[in-house]
Amino acid sequence: MLPSSWRAPTAGVKLSAAQSARRAVRCDRRLGDALRAGNVEPLGELTHTGTLVRILTIVAPRPGQQTELTSDADRTATLQLVIAMGRALQALERAVGPHLVQQGLSLTEFAVLEALYHKGALRLGEIRDRILLTGASTTYVVKKLEERGLMRRRACAEDSRVVFGELTARGRALIDEVFPAHVGLLQRAMGGLSVSQKRDAIRLLRTLSVHARRASGEPITGQD
Repeated sequence: MLPSSWRAPTAGVKLSAAQSARRAVRCDRRLGDALRAGNVEPLGELTHTGTLVRILTIVAPRPGQQTELTSDADRTATLQLVIAMGRALQALERAVGPHLVQQGLSLTEFAVLEALYHKGALRLGEIRDRILLTGASTTYVVKKLEERGLMRRRACAEDSRVVFGELTARGRALIDEVFPAHVGLLQRAMGGLSVSQKRDAIRLLRTLSVHARRASGEPITGQD
């Protein structure tokens, strides 16, 4: 049924053009609200051709409106995705951070050691790209790890301008001890997702990463 506040224009009453227009707008708005809320039953008064045309005009998307709605939906979903990814990353960092602190490592220091642990010696530029650091930050982190005897730098035999970073025996022993517990904490934090859901997330995030890099003009690498 129509809400009690809705009234059709009174028959037989003469109105000025301005009054008729204002009343039509008010009726259209109320009728549109009723239709969208599902409060309209197929009454006889609504089956006249003129009324049906007006109903269709109210409900049907206007030119360009569908594009606007789609654009708004995409904008909202984009922002919500960014927020969700950020919150998820923060939650994971909180899950593993205390354990690393106990070992005297920051997340960035651990990431450098972990990359060298699994990939072997890497050029400092490769470490920077893998850990997403600036050149200055890479130098700072590497220096701190060197001072603790966990890694060392060595020049490339073929090109002295190229510098490699590699684990020391002490650094490898530390990662041997820390890494299994680190993985266990990550698995517990991600326990709400099944294996297939994790694989779906990997696929979607890789697709996102590749597109974002292309959009910003960055080169696509095998890591993407």
